Amino acid sequence: MKENEVQRILEAVLLCTREPLSIQQLRKAFGSFELSADIIKGHLAALQQSWQGRGLDLVQVASGWRFQNRADIQPYLLRLQNDKPARYSRATLETLAIIAWRQPVTRGDIEDIRGVGVSTQIIRTLEDRGWIEVLGYRDAPGKPALFGTTKQFLDDLSLRSIQDLPALDSTQDIDAIQQALAEPQQDHSDYAPSAKGTDSQDK
Repeated sequence: MKENEVQRILEAVLLCTREPLSIQQLRKAFGSFELSADIIKGHLAALQQSWQGRGLDLVQVASGWRFQNRADIQPYLLRLQNDKPARYSRATLETLAIIAWRQPVTRGDIEDIRGVGVSTQIIRTLEDRGWIEVLGYRDAPGKPALFGTTKQFLDDLSLRSIQDLPALDSTQDIDAIQQALAEPQQDHSDYAPSAKGTDSQDK
């Protein structure tokens, strides 16, 4: 199979799929040709280069590779949607930030850091959105659940791993998280931002 044909197939597969695709999934698209992971990665790098400066970027996130709109295109896409981006309360974002930067943490850990209680609704909101999950249970009385972030959380922030999170130094960083999660970089197939969490009524 010629190199340009491999890139055409990769481009089509990624443009026609809503979710990020891993290298292994992309290899399956080529069936009996059995292209190696290194060959696929090389073609993805070349394809990524060829899309520079256009309205879409080919990016690698936690779950794999996907096309998404560039940040400067976002305002134009938002004008075409009917629903407003989801907004999250300060308490919800602070809870999410603590989980993301201190994970794994228990609900008690979060309450110790914030200095106030964490409502069940906040935890449920973050779980329903797919941003946090139970990673295990602490070996302590009551076996409290240990929370951590998910691949979906990383995907919505266009990050490859938790190590790519920026330093959280001020309250302004919480505001940046709000904007990034409420209006994530959209993939090519849907004008509506993927954040569909509840309204900011939780405390």
